[in-house]
Amino acid sequence: MKQPSERKWFYGYQIVAASSIIQMLYLSLMFSFGVLFKEFESEFGWSRASIAGASSMMMLMMGTLGIFLGKANDLFGPRLVLTLTGLLYGLGFMLMSQMNSLWELYLFFGVMGGFGLASHDVATLSTINRWFIRLRGLMTGIVKSGSGLGQLIGPMAASFLVINYGWRMACLVMGLFVMVGMLLASQWMRKDPESMQTVPLTGKDQDEQSDHSKRIALNFNQARKTRSFWYLCMAKFADVFCLMSVINHIVPHGIDLGMSPTLAVTVLSTIGGCSILGRLLLGSLFDRIGPQKSLWLCFSLLLMGLTMIFFTTSHGGFFVVASPSVAHYFGTKFHGVLFGTVMFFGALGGTLGPVIIGRLFDVYRSYDHAFALLIAFTLFGFVLTLGLKNPETGQFESEPSS
Repeated sequence: MKQPSERKWFYGYQIVAASSIIQMLYLSLMFSFGVLFKEFESEFGWSRASIAGASSMMMLMMGTLGIFLGKANDLFGPRLVLTLTGLLYGLGFMLMSQMNSLWELYLFFGVMGGFGLASHDVATLSTINRWFIRLRGLMTGIVKSGSGLGQLIGPMAASFLVINYGWRMACLVMGLFVMVGMLLASQWMRKDPESMQTVPLTGKDQDEQSDHSKRIALNFNQARKTRSFWYLCMAKFADVFCLMSVINHIVPHGIDLGMSPTLAVTVLSTIGGCSILGRLLLGSLFDRIGPQKSLWLCFSLLLMGLTMIFFTTSHGGFFVVASPSVAHYFGTKFHGVLFGTVMFFGALGGTLGPVIIGRLFDVYRSYDHAFALLIAFTLFGFVLTLGLKNPETGQFESEPSS
């Protein structure tokens, strides 16, 4: 097989570009939901907990199906998986333009949207970890910067369309745009370097045996016997609980505080824009300091963000660190299903968080109690990262790895 240095162009960089575009398209719709929140509340009279429940349904579907789509990605590759789920994702948002009842919101955004969104990380990030050993964290950061860009432009585009053409036209136009974009970008994806007769990008003097993620290939049954696997799962639960709660409620909270809808949307978009810096920074740092210290830093920044002003950086960092952490501790052979399982626990947090926070607001007419709960989950996640360590691979040598 040809080494990357023997080729004029390493195809892995094209995988990074395609994955970044896919992330941007997926997240542009997901974060536009905050713009539509007040529109649904005003037109239909639905409670905030009920509306947030659709987002929670999406997260639950995303997490549950992410395990199976991660396995499908391991078997069939990302091009097929992303093509099919991208079609469903865009179609669901387009159908929202015709809805008139709450169950339709749950079906189109929660179920169809969740099914489509389930592949956005497990297919793209698992693929990146197979193509890159050197610069793995940085490449993951570049890919996830696409999602930050989606969060930046998605709410602003949705706000423009809502103000000028109404929320129904906004759903139709954005859903169609994302569906077409997903179909095009997915065609660039390839499962792994071996499928193109090349090898992953490594350092010139890097000994494969010195890289922990290359020496191991733990399957699910082996990984679940390790403490680090469950610590990663519960830490992901904690961080997504906090992140999705803030993302879903920051726009209505800003309006409650007297902000204009445009200014409140700008705050949400600013978080996405600034998170790009966090994704690149944490991605680059991951290659130097490893997964445990990277997760310490993310939870520390989240805690600071909830008490001060740095939520934007931690928001970007968490989604960069998760995938290479799984690759570091358990290898890349079964990365799709393992990462999908970790993201399932994150999705559970994202499912419960917005609804619980919405319920706390409905009861107390204030986000004060919600704020305290988010602080507690942040501290919980930080403590979990202290126990992470490389699995003792010797105990699995006598077991089959498939």
